[in-house]
Amino acid sequence: MLKPNFPFSAVVGQAPVKLALTLLAIDPAIGGVLVSGPRGSAKSTLARSLADLKIANLSQLVTLPLGASEEMVTGTIDLQKVLGEQQVQFAPGLLSKAHKGLLYVDEVNLLPDALVDLLLDVAASGVNHIERDGISHQHAAEFTLMGTMNPDEGELRPQLLDRFGFGVALENTYSAQERVEIVRRRQQFDANPEAFLADYAQLQQALRTSIEYAQQQLTHVTASDTMRLEIAQRCVAAQVDGVRGDLVWLRAAQAHAAYQQTNEVSLGNIDAVEELVLMHRRNHHNSNSPDQNPPPSPPPFERPQDSKPKPQNRQSQEDWGQMAPTKQNTGQLRDIAEVTPNPNNTASFLTNASKGRQGQGQGRASNQWSQRINWFSSLIAGRNKAPGIDLRYRRQRGGDPVMHLVLLDTSASTLHGDGQSQAKGLVAGIAQHAYLARQQLVLLGFGNDTVSQLYSQGRAPKAMAPLLNNIGAGGGTPLKQALQQASDFATRLLRRNPATRIINTIITDGRVQQDLSGLQLQGESILVDTEQGQIKRGRGQQIAHTLKAQYLTLSQARLV
Repeated sequence: MLKPNFPFSAVVGQAPVKLALTLLAIDPAIGGVLVSGPRGSAKSTLARSLADLKIANLSQLVTLPLGASEEMVTGTIDLQKVLGEQQVQFAPGLLSKAHKGLLYVDEVNLLPDALVDLLLDVAASGVNHIERDGISHQHAAEFTLMGTMNPDEGELRPQLLDRFGFGVALENTYSAQERVEIVRRRQQFDANPEAFLADYAQLQQALRTSIEYAQQQLTHVTASDTMRLEIAQRCVAAQVDGVRGDLVWLRAAQAHAAYQQTNEVSLGNIDAVEELVLMHRRNHHNSNSPDQNPPPSPPPFERPQDSKPKPQNRQSQEDWGQMAPTKQNTGQLRDIAEVTPNPNNTASFLTNASKGRQGQGQGRASNQWSQRINWFSSLIAGRNKAPGIDLRYRRQRGGDPVMHLVLLDTSASTLHGDGQSQAKGLVAGIAQHAYLARQQLVLLGFGNDTVSQLYSQGRAPKAMAPLLNNIGAGGGTPLKQALQQASDFATRLLRRNPATRIINTIITDGRVQQDLSGLQLQGESILVDTEQGQIKRGRGQQIAHTLKAQYLTLSQARLV
């Protein structure tokens, strides 16, 4: 006999996620919830216990395993029918099983983006469309999506974050009294589950009754134009992209009003759900938009645009310390995509970088064959033959996804001459190249003894210069820390999508004394030395050798 689940009403604390799940039970059209928090914060316990309430639309729980394939999720053909009877018949996947239930996706940030997109599309439409393997099929797939993630293991793209109706950030911090109560309840449940469930049966029934009543009343809840305008104004103040947030907020406020047994949305309802709607949509600044200022890291820029740092002595750049950053505008765009690699170096780089590993542009057809069987073609070719004798395979899709991971030195020593300006021109050129090739970009800046993410993971922007113009330079050069962060990022990315091709570009003058031995970056690497002059005082070539990176000087990057 299976052990029962811990009851929903017995979970200590975690009020935000409890509220989010309750409102989703009332109105699944809100669009699911993304719960961000460390392990051990009762995320999966709440998901299982909510399904145990047996509320309409949430009568069962289906868990999506981390290694699930697209076929496992959407469904595919029945192999037994194919091989035994040579008949094409659909075999339902997890989305079919999740119909009228709760689909729980643990570590959703480690799933391939395409699979997350598919889940969100089906959750929004309520219909699963399958067009593959000679099958054209669709079925109802109305479910509530609950995704969980640990932010230390990587973030979701902003475009995917916005697709979740609610966002909840949990902290695994409990007071001493809460910890005592959590342990006490857990011991009581483990010792005698039946007695424990009986103790909370009345609370469970009251919660179920409240949710079912709210479901019935939801269609009668109205919102005045004043309340709708209030939601819109708050979304504008939070710099929310698009209007999905407005719609989710209105639905959530109506669900909350129904739960409170009122027929009119009030400011109290709007306030109660505000953080659930805005947690993952609020933009204090939009670092990925060229029309907005970049984030305040490195520290706030205070010097005028044309000012220059004035060190009091000729101490090394390691001793610059914290100083107000100075800005240089982006110089003429440069690109290294077609620079001929030096055969004496250990790695080649961006030559034909827009082409995938199969030598084709991303998304184009390839002459290579994958290991995936094309069952429809195999059935036609295998008529009157023993099953499995004449299998046909799918053509390999175009090149693997490409991620440009750019590390930009923003220390004070790069301000000599127009070094910082030319370095920004190179970053802008790489971004333009990636944009045209539909590739992704991440930009890390390291200077003033800090490492900051200047452009978060996403498709490269159409114009990078406005963002780059607001990046200042100053202080010391934490190259080692930047390389470590880049390595950690690549590890998380490859865990989520092992086929990703990572191209690391380190843009620095090499004026650093840190020991970099033992540091390696995953993927292809190049170091572009921005130090000007014939005599190099920096360690650019030595650093490139240590990192097994292709070494180029800034002058080798062609003007765009």
